[in-house]
Amino acid sequence: MKKFLLLFVVVLGLVWALSQFKGHSTAIEGEFDSIVMDFREGVPAEQILGQVDAIAQQFNVTPQLNSEFSQADNLYILKGDRQLLEQLRKSPFAKNTEYIEPNYIYQLPQSPDLPGSSATSWPDSQGLTDKWPNDPDYPKQWNLRDINIEAAWKRTRGKGVTVAVIDTGVSRVVDLQQTQMVRGYDFVNDKEDAADDHGHGTHVAGTIAQTTNNGYGVAGIAHEASIMPLKVLSARGSGTVSDIAEAIRFAADNRADVINMSLGGGGDSQVMREAIDYANKKGVVVIAAAGNANYNSASYPALYPRVVGVSALDSAEQKAFYSNYGKGVDISAPGGGREHGILQDTVNLRSNGSTLMEFRGTSMASPHVAGVAALVKAAGVKNPNAVVSILQKSARKVDDDHLNHYGAGRLDAAEAVRLASLGRLPFPGLGNWGWNWNCLGVDFGAIAVLPKLTMLAFAILLSWFLRRFLPKWNWLFVAGLVLGSSGLFFLRGVTLAGFPQWPLQLLSSSIPELGTAIQGTAALNPIFASVVSPIVLFAFLWGNSRWRWFAIGSSLGIAACLAVSAAIAPSVVWLGSGTLARGFLFANALLCFYLARLTLKP
Repeated sequence: MKKFLLLFVVVLGLVWALSQFKGHSTAIEGEFDSIVMDFREGVPAEQILGQVDAIAQQFNVTPQLNSEFSQADNLYILKGDRQLLEQLRKSPFAKNTEYIEPNYIYQLPQSPDLPGSSATSWPDSQGLTDKWPNDPDYPKQWNLRDINIEAAWKRTRGKGVTVAVIDTGVSRVVDLQQTQMVRGYDFVNDKEDAADDHGHGTHVAGTIAQTTNNGYGVAGIAHEASIMPLKVLSARGSGTVSDIAEAIRFAADNRADVINMSLGGGGDSQVMREAIDYANKKGVVVIAAAGNANYNSASYPALYPRVVGVSALDSAEQKAFYSNYGKGVDISAPGGGREHGILQDTVNLRSNGSTLMEFRGTSMASPHVAGVAALVKAAGVKNPNAVVSILQKSARKVDDDHLNHYGAGRLDAAEAVRLASLGRLPFPGLGNWGWNWNCLGVDFGAIAVLPKLTMLAFAILLSWFLRRFLPKWNWLFVAGLVLGSSGLFFLRGVTLAGFPQWPLQLLSSSIPELGTAIQGTAALNPIFASVVSPIVLFAFLWGNSRWRWFAIGSSLGIAACLAVSAAIAPSVVWLGSGTLARGFLFANALLCFYLARLTLKP
């Protein structure tokens, strides 16, 4: 009866954890209503056209080139759902294609839910220069002070660099009149005029290069840089990966230095991966917003390798309440919080004029990084990997960031430009620049390695203290030691295309973390993070002469995990993160160690 009661408690804890989970779909699931067919290069045009006609006859849908730039890549789009997708993949037409995949829909990150109106008072503006810049609302730009922009401006303001804004388009509002614009394109409506019919893209462009020192409005980070407007999102704020991928290639082919994508969604796309790799090889730094759902994973495209994923900070320089975190986050930047947003000039859709507006989101954080990347490029650093390395090395580090809220740290424009000006480039960091294959990616930035290794080392040390009671170590004892202390923590940074994230979240967690692993929180469930877990294991495994060693190893591993957690970051659900939580964890660590010792007593 006791065994069944304990089993019921464990199952109840897992059900509660699953119900609280906020990150299971971010990296995997995506919506689509059309399909991408990428015909192989070298296939004669007549043969492709013949296959297009055959598909139209057989499936009653006609593939069309995605845009006027699609001919070279043989990229065709057709309306369809998952059923048609599977039929096409199994058909003879697939032999002449590189891939057939969903044309996923990405969109603007969901706007943070803010009760009430925004604040009218602004953070302290002391220390700002009186004469320069003379933009009257510049003192309200707390975000520029937070990244130390004025010290960076003494070295460079972005001249000679082009930043592509892949968004809802960019319109020449009043405070962008003197900003340099280069030729862009509207991939939604297939025309050259990439005007903004939403307001989001113009706001983003303003953060990067708002006209500065013009006696009007606000300032921009790299205000001497040029903006390349590329419209891929409709007035409703959504667009397809095929359009976004072609915009990336357009930017790379037309000498853009930096790409900003304040958009995102679910669904791993080969056409996007190839476009990002193409841009990287052409020397373009690609930056994207992590997303606004408070998930423990960035959305695509921030999640792709060779894309700098940006989480958002509030005016207190803490993770904004809405910002995604964890896997895919490489750096953090101001995005606005409950009290203060990011102020820029943008489109007034009612009057067809312009207006200064506060926006909040990782959409606003991403262009801060894009603007500083432009400053770094203007300072003479051309290699995109070196630019990213400078951004990460110059960031202000955040201690105890176990859930990767901040990536490499908080963006620092002055230090980034200083490092770029030295001419001695730091060794490239890993961050979101881990390994990548077609279906597998590894993001080292999402893994808190040192605490995990400390837990494992302490578990081995506890075993050493009991060495005279232990026989020769077997694999079940070692497995228990690892799963009880650190878990398979290296799996935390793994992304498998078409595979849900929650199994990896569980496998990458130690036994004490299982109760809250799926939620992606540092707080431990007191049922799992206590002596209850090894008691349950002993209850089920003690009668088996081999598997009892797994229970013993797990008990020692759990003791190590709880002790290290108590020492460096005590946080327990319902108990908080203070003295009570620390005492609870230490007490249960001792009980777990004593239980293991008791079972080994001759």
